[in-house]
Amino acid sequence: MNDSFCSSVCVTLLELQEEPRRQERKNGTAMAAPATPAKPKTSPKSIKFLFGGLAGLSAGLLRQATYTTTRLGIYTVLFEKMTKADGTPPNFFMKAVIGMTAGAIGAFVGTPAEVALIRMTADGRLPPDQRRGYTNVFNALIRITREEGIPTLWRGCVPTMARAVVVNAAQLASYSQSKQALMDTGYFSDNIFLHFCASMISGLVTTAASMPVDIAKTRIQNMRMIDGKPEYKNGLDVLLKVVRNEGFFSLWKGFTPYYARLGPHTVLTFIFLEQMNRFYKIYFLDS
Repeated sequence: MNDSFCSSVCVTLLELQEEPRRQERKNGTAMAAPATPAKPKTSPKSIKFLFGGLAGLSAGLLRQATYTTTRLGIYTVLFEKMTKADGTPPNFFMKAVIGMTAGAIGAFVGTPAEVALIRMTADGRLPPDQRRGYTNVFNALIRITREEGIPTLWRGCVPTMARAVVVNAAQLASYSQSKQALMDTGYFSDNIFLHFCASMISGLVTTAASMPVDIAKTRIQNMRMIDGKPEYKNGLDVLLKVVRNEGFFSLWKGFTPYYARLGPHTVLTFIFLEQMNRFYKIYFLDS
């Protein structure tokens, strides 16, 4: 869990700044500003950038503590189980299957925190009469349970798990495969530089694979009822409407800032994970 928190603290603020921009794609453009905007109470924009997302920081940290810890833990255990006695690692297909399994379980565990995170980061951009006003992630979870019922905590669980399956099959499998391929060249040894290079490749693959399902997941989790009916039927309905109304390549709109967020997140996650595993083997397994 420590590697999850270390990477999360470094990148969660950037993620909180990106999350509302992904939600803005709901209508194809950014939300219109109010007709008579109130004067900002905080002056320099840098201060607002750094601390404007703190309302969702607790949700971001809880999400890391549940989703990331679960998926990385399960992947590590299954990867070691599937490694042969002579040290031969599983093939790419098996790595992908292990990543899918770890991602699906981690996503189910982390969905309540994900729902709170989506709502808290979107709250400030809603009209005042529609804002939910959650004070922290625990307040959000309690109020969602009390006002909307326990099943609401897992709203969008299926697209969230579908996204996690894609992300983890791409991220974890591509990282392991890139790491193995780079070491086979003979120019790399098992050190931080290798982990960095493999993580950057993994982040690029993951970005391309995950953006469409990420858009579907985010819009379903944040959708509202219109005339008593849900805005979207399912994840496929979201993607079809996006392609029809905004164009096919809008599924990858914002690719560069998305990768700028996911790349460092992936690098930090795997570097911390590798170091934690190394220390664990040295101080616990070898002792």
